[in-house]
Amino acid sequence: MTDPTDNEHLEQTEISVYGMTCGNCVRHVTKTLEKLQGLENIRVSLTDSKAYFSQKSSRVGMDDVIQAIKEAGYSTRIVPAKGTDGASAKNGMGKKSASFEVPMSEGADVKSTATGADTELKRQFKISGMTCANCALTIEKKLIATPGVHIASVNFANETVTIDFDPQIINLSGVFNQVREVGYIPLENMKDAEEDRFAVRQRNWLIFSAFLSLPIVSMMFLPLSLFTMYSIFAMATVMQFTAGCTFYRGAYHALQNKSSNMDVLVAMGITAAYGYSVLTTFPQIFFHGPTFFDTSALLITFVRFGKYLEAKAKGRAGQALKRLLELQANKARLLINGEEKEVAAADLEIGDIVIVKPGERIPLDGEIIEGQASIDEAMLTGESIPVDKVVGDPVIGATINRSGSIKVRTTRTGKDTVLSGIIKMVEDAQGVKPPIQRLADTISNYFVPTVVALATITFLTWYFLLNSTFVFALTAAIAVLVIACPCALGLATPTAIMVGSGVGLNRGILFKSAAVLESISSLEAVGFDKTGTLTKGAPEVTDIVGSANFKEQELLQIAAAGENSSIHPLAQAVVTRAKKERLAIAEVRDYHEESGHGIACSYQGQPLLIGNMKLMQKWGIDISDLEQSFQRLAEAGKTTIVISLNGRGIGLIGLADVLKDSTKEAIKRLHSLGLKTFMITGDNRKVAHMVAQEVGIDEITSEVLPQDKINIIKEYQARGLKVAMVGDGINDAPALAQADIGIAIGSGTDVAKETGDVILVRNDLLDVERAIRLGRKTLNKIKQNLFWALVYNVIGIPVAAGVLYPLTGNLLQPEWAGLAMAFSSVSVVTNSLLLKRYGKRLLD
Repeated sequence: MTDPTDNEHLEQTEISVYGMTCGNCVRHVTKTLEKLQGLENIRVSLTDSKAYFSQKSSRVGMDDVIQAIKEAGYSTRIVPAKGTDGASAKNGMGKKSASFEVPMSEGADVKSTATGADTELKRQFKISGMTCANCALTIEKKLIATPGVHIASVNFANETVTIDFDPQIINLSGVFNQVREVGYIPLENMKDAEEDRFAVRQRNWLIFSAFLSLPIVSMMFLPLSLFTMYSIFAMATVMQFTAGCTFYRGAYHALQNKSSNMDVLVAMGITAAYGYSVLTTFPQIFFHGPTFFDTSALLITFVRFGKYLEAKAKGRAGQALKRLLELQANKARLLINGEEKEVAAADLEIGDIVIVKPGERIPLDGEIIEGQASIDEAMLTGESIPVDKVVGDPVIGATINRSGSIKVRTTRTGKDTVLSGIIKMVEDAQGVKPPIQRLADTISNYFVPTVVALATITFLTWYFLLNSTFVFALTAAIAVLVIACPCALGLATPTAIMVGSGVGLNRGILFKSAAVLESISSLEAVGFDKTGTLTKGAPEVTDIVGSANFKEQELLQIAAAGENSSIHPLAQAVVTRAKKERLAIAEVRDYHEESGHGIACSYQGQPLLIGNMKLMQKWGIDISDLEQSFQRLAEAGKTTIVISLNGRGIGLIGLADVLKDSTKEAIKRLHSLGLKTFMITGDNRKVAHMVAQEVGIDEITSEVLPQDKINIIKEYQARGLKVAMVGDGINDAPALAQADIGIAIGSGTDVAKETGDVILVRNDLLDVERAIRLGRKTLNKIKQNLFWALVYNVIGIPVAAGVLYPLTGNLLQPEWAGLAMAFSSVSVVTNSLLLKRYGKRLLD
């Protein structure tokens, strides 16, 4: 019996484990730790890439844990927790709740950071040629086994490798050579990554496969003379060991890591079909029988087609990061001894004073020391209305000065700026997304060894137990392999994905990868940004309140005349409304902007003021008659401008970012699907709650910055929900990347569209619900295809093995087994094509 006081000596520990790609890896690590005496409460998380456990310090040390994890084929590294020194972290279990993890370097290029020791370097670089998570594991194991490499972590999702190594033992070129030895291509810089032509190569291989398979299939129907047979053999051999080579390589990597994937199935099928055909092509050496080179040729072509579609659809996280970097200002007006000098923004240092004129981007984060301005912070907050800034207010690099000249003292540079923080968050959020384990891959993990075992049992039973001839037993065994050829199983997912994504694209819904179309069906909550997503993203005139002597149109005409010269979004909204109502816009004189407050000019010889309350107070304008209406508009969350003519207030104009036409119906449909909805916005609490109440959203979080948005997504995920995030701005990029599914509005920024997993091309919120419905329908088709493919195998394999031989006196010949396999493939494709009919109902 365990002494209750032992619990006082248990130490809660977590340790990062890298290289896990699926549930089998989690079980493997768990069993490995369970074998160590003294560890209790063991829990391994694939999402966090961590193992958690309680430990009795007298039983086992951290070195034992690390060694056990490494022997299991995974990597880890101790980083001392805060408050512990290196020795205590390494030799003991550290303090309670100690954390051991590998810090990630920044950026998508080859990057370097220094660790605690001067002799250790951290590098991150891109890699080309990976086709599955097993490829990543193969590279990782190779690098970990390399002398001088302390830590290696390969991220299949964004095709990056992060390593810690000792430059005194091995240099970066040596690391690259190790990667090349296992058949992959390290890319030294982003230019190489951008020029990676993987999708083009896949297309070329597809064309090559189709070019060879067409004559092979055609010639199989001709009288099989020796010339015809040898011609088919020659073409099939070329195709087998060129276009089919990738499947053998993938199968080798999978088997090397003691797992089974679709490459193993494909390699097994094409080898069985091709190998049997080679034997029967030379009956004088082996035995007589039919040939079915066409089976292996068509299988290679079909699967190559699927690989091409996947390669073409795969988005690259690096493009989103590049778009973010492009927002930064290239030049700055540096003030030196009272003189203005243009310099590169990257050369600025903390404390430098820069001048920012209207229309220019603020080069780096800083503080206003002179002047007033309206700053467009849409890239940060997503809000379309500029924010008035005065002396002492902070400003953010890459935001735009819309009006007023200001002097700014630089307070943050380099990686410490807000924009750099957003870039880092996008990179980190995308990096922690694990590869999705496909249904077909899971089934194949058990299917492959089962089929091989059944084929072996079939041969042994007929040859040894039933005393049949060797050719008879071999024919039965190969028939089992051929009829169990995974063509139907391999086509079950990609054909449904291909048709489903095509239906979506025709309806303005772009899925950026096959995995998204599968996983979107299991969503449980959908979050929305407000500005530009639920709303139109630009202010519009909603209310015109004139005094007793001025009608609405007359007031609008006067306001439009005064605002016509301004580039402020509120001013332009007023002018747009006047033009929409076909009002004549008069010229004004003596126009000038009152920075942060509004404008002043002369309208038909009378002084005209248009702006906020501060402007009216500055000029001593009496607006007591309008105060009640002003308060009403303010309570409704409207931005209100006051118009004064000839020294007295003549009216108010209320503006707001209005809802899109489809917003209410979209939220209603999502609720009908059983989904929770929530809104995350940088806007003020009053406006956010009014919008949420109007459209019927369940939960609201307002006045948040990008880092808060990503944390809110994490909170919903921590509650066990699969979350989608819908957004359109740069400020939404981290949240889009963190969410299980990121949905970007087609009219939004390029960064949002690059980061999102789904793009709504038509900018219609109803497409969010349509995308989820299409995902559910597609996943249902995939399950149907897998079911029928497996049922076919359950019936076909025993027949091929000869269970009906005692009744019929005939053994199923391999060519008929191949024909049955072909029919199973046709049925799967046909079932997938039925999704097209659903496309007609998708716009309902």
